[in-house]
Amino acid sequence: MIKVRVPATSANLGSGFDCFGLALSLVAEVGFESIPSGVVIEGCPAEYQNETNLVYQAYYETMKAMKRPVDGVKITIDSKIPIARGLGSSAALLVCGVLGANAMHGYPLSKQACFELCTSLEGHPDNVAPALFGGCVASVMDDGKPISVSFDVHPDWSILALIPDFHLSTKQARSVLPETVSFKDAVFNLSRSALLGKAISLGDPALLKVATQDKLHQPYRSSLIHDFDAIVDRMKNADSAVVFLSGAGPTILVMSNRKNLDETIRPYLTDMRNQWEIVPLQIDTNGATIETK
Repeated sequence: MIKVRVPATSANLGSGFDCFGLALSLVAEVGFESIPSGVVIEGCPAEYQNETNLVYQAYYETMKAMKRPVDGVKITIDSKIPIARGLGSSAALLVCGVLGANAMHGYPLSKQACFELCTSLEGHPDNVAPALFGGCVASVMDDGKPISVSFDVHPDWSILALIPDFHLSTKQARSVLPETVSFKDAVFNLSRSALLGKAISLGDPALLKVATQDKLHQPYRSSLIHDFDAIVDRMKNADSAVVFLSGAGPTILVMSNRKNLDETIRPYLTDMRNQWEIVPLQIDTNGATIETK
């Protein structure tokens, strides 16, 4: 049996739209076992226990890429990553499927080849890169291929994920973005994203607060996320706290070098329109791992 463990991820980190991503300590674990024939999928709702399942689709595409027949497989899913919350749940499952197929058949694909395949399945690298490599990663597409670089992560960072009781699809979150932006706004984000990796490696909340400022996506997406503006405004009272949307939302991430920040901000959320769960997390520096049992 092969067991693949892949972390949740947060894309964008404010200014690094469609580029930066961070691996988090929520995980999806998927087990793969050979069976004589067919497909058996467990651990997910019944409507996904078939060949439309994201893990199986990634498994199937990887088998094709390896030019191998698609043999019988049992897939057991145990994911702690909430879906449609901006925490990379689909990217994690796709990475599980690719790495599981590769591991089940002797690792013929390199990690870079797996990265390229995961990116082609997901459509962009900003979630799959940190899911694979861990930590803080910046990624771009060049001539149809993903390129990524990793940044050191300071050990003092603590993260709170503020996860609401409603979903927001990436498709819906992208639908509110403008087709063009002003030169001024583009420069605003570009200059700040250049600071992101260094701010995270230094563990500097003041620098990160500047580096995560954004004019390309959060001002537009905030209209879809009840309480977002109110929470961001109230968080200004929390010293050393850096606040931004996780991916397309609706989850809000809070980064700080302070411990027990959840007790400070809990009162800020009590009178909101929606229920917000505070989930303490760490940055996952390992990325995807594979275990053979």
